[in-house]
Amino acid sequence: MSIRRLAFALIAAFGLASPAFGQDTDYGQPSQYSEGVDTYSQDEMVETVSDFFGVTAEAAAAVLERVFSDLGRPVGYVAGEEIAGAVGVGLRYGEGYLTMRNGERAHVYWQGPSIGFDTGGNASRVFVLVYNMDDTDRIYRRFPGVEGSAYFIAGLGVNYQRADGITLAPIRSGVGLRAGANVGYLAYSRRRNWLPF
Repeated sequence: MSIRRLAFALIAAFGLASPAFGQDTDYGQPSQYSEGVDTYSQDEMVETVSDFFGVTAEAAAAVLERVFSDLGRPVGYVAGEEIAGAVGVGLRYGEGYLTMRNGERAHVYWQGPSIGFDTGGNASRVFVLVYNMDDTDRIYRRFPGVEGSAYFIAGLGVNYQRADGITLAPIRSGVGLRAGANVGYLAYSRRRNWLPF
């Protein structure tokens, strides 16, 4: 059995849907753009996430229900892929496209270090919900992880990152579940940067 199938089987068998760090954090008010600004509905995101990861609508809905409950409706999303590896200290590199609800698009790269409890490497697809951002240029910065915000739900891992009022919610497929076992930051940039710091 592959590692990916094993991870999905374990998550399904034990119904892991609690915070990875055993904390339940109050993330405050939903997105300030939920009224008066064009946002994505939960149904739209369920369909998009389901298609992107090749999972059932029920699996996509399970993880999105938690994110929408915490953060509200997103103004955009990043769809891409990443590679990551760790031996205690890890590195993560990714690339994708930011798509805003108003139609704006931008090419995005990301990289960053992490410290965690795991060893090994993986490649995964990543779908990032974007909140409280009115300009694509504002994504190009460093986003630290929010403590206690990592979850494993329905075979998908999600955690929250926040900087300057903008919140990102990266969702990773099963092979990328090491996201919940470490802490760090990701720096989003216009060009590939091999230095993670």
